[in-house]
Amino acid sequence: MRETQHLRQRYRAILSYVGLVSAIVGLLMLVPLMTALISPIGGGDAMAFLAPALGLISGGYLMRRRLDPEDIVLTLQEGGVIVLLSWIVACAAGAVPFLVIEKLGFTQAFFESVSGWTTTGLSVLDVARSAPAILLWRSTMQLAGGAGLAIIMLAAIAGAGGASLSAAEGRSDHLVPNVRASALLVMRIYAGCVVIGTLALRIAGMDWFDAVNHSFCAFSTGGFSTRAESIGYWDSPAIEAVTIVLMLVGGTSFLTVWCLLRGRLRAVLGNGEVRLVAVLVPIFALLVLLLTCGPLYASASKACRVAVFETVTALTTTGYSTVGYRDWNAFGILLLIVLMLIGAGTCSTGGAIKQHRVYLLFRSLMRELRRPFLPRTAVTDDSIWIGDERVAVTEGQSSMAGTFVFLYVATWLCGSAVLAAHGYGLQDSLFEYASALGTVGLSIGITGPETPALVLWTETAGMLLGRLEFFVIFASATRLLLDSRSMATVRSS
Repeated sequence: MRETQHLRQRYRAILSYVGLVSAIVGLLMLVPLMTALISPIGGGDAMAFLAPALGLISGGYLMRRRLDPEDIVLTLQEGGVIVLLSWIVACAAGAVPFLVIEKLGFTQAFFESVSGWTTTGLSVLDVARSAPAILLWRSTMQLAGGAGLAIIMLAAIAGAGGASLSAAEGRSDHLVPNVRASALLVMRIYAGCVVIGTLALRIAGMDWFDAVNHSFCAFSTGGFSTRAESIGYWDSPAIEAVTIVLMLVGGTSFLTVWCLLRGRLRAVLGNGEVRLVAVLVPIFALLVLLLTCGPLYASASKACRVAVFETVTALTTTGYSTVGYRDWNAFGILLLIVLMLIGAGTCSTGGAIKQHRVYLLFRSLMRELRRPFLPRTAVTDDSIWIGDERVAVTEGQSSMAGTFVFLYVATWLCGSAVLAAHGYGLQDSLFEYASALGTVGLSIGITGPETPALVLWTETAGMLLGRLEFFVIFASATRLLLDSRSMATVRSS
């Protein structure tokens, strides 16, 4: 009986936080209604946003008020349960406008919503025929999803479960010691970069609506576009240059960005992720240029632009593109797959394996290769820069990184097998599922309105696993299952 009361008390706190996130999602659903300033919105279309928004706001407010958390300190697993439930609510609510306005089936609508919130960018929508409100809603989901629902919630409250919520979204490092202050600081950096990006894109040649949407989705490394041709629609070196900067900043850890803003150049230049990007981007761009784009495009300047842009968009997991990939050779496709598997920085808006884990494993490999040639008494420096501090790397951290990479690659191969079983080529299947699992959004042509439902659900599962990370979903789902079984056992007895 005491255990049941304890669980009820903790789940009151959990549902209270879920209610708060639901209210925040409801407020975000009001943003697309602002497009009425530039284009009329029909009553039915407006209600597709207004009705779920009011339901989420009122329901979330009541849950927050009536289920007072009472400063209960939540564990990491319980923080994961909050994050998991919040994302399910957000994805379900986000699908409503696609169901009502775009007349998509539930599978397609839920896929589009998950792709938005997870900042993936794969789409089954014909954007050329979509209303401005739908386009802005897609961008708003990616903007909020890039910041992370937990970060948004932490910026609104100072609850005792703050650290657990932040860690559950894979953002365990803080810019400042106080969790809420750190979240607010991330939000200020986020907002500032989006505003600057919007102005820069407008100056580069986009109109205001396109500039806002693409700034939202470039910095959040989301990749949704208002044009079917993505960034290639403009064929503009200036727009591509601005977008590359936004993608690189969005794919960089907020800790590193914060150090850069404070002038801590030593910490920035010594950061393993920054060094990895500084090596990968020029090497891969050069390989793409010489062995894929050079022979393919007549103009040398066009080939260089494509090589650099596609390298950056794949590594940062953004998913914008300037060209299609149907005429690319297998080597170029392979390079993009490798970049999509590596992904962006830890504590950034991007996904995939993450540069930090790749750097850790590289350091571990170098250490093992050197070990036989070192004296037994030799002491090696196994520390790396995280933020503006040097932190020792333990064997446990390297082991955890290796375990994650193994699980990630195994999941990628299983998902690719499902796509291949539907008749798609092996190369295309490996590319498309690397894009879905890494929350990238680049497509080789598999994902679309006519894609089989099982393929879309397989990609949907990959997007959620890639965004929330495997251990969070597994631990949170297990916690929910065990707690529900415990409650049912007590009731039956």
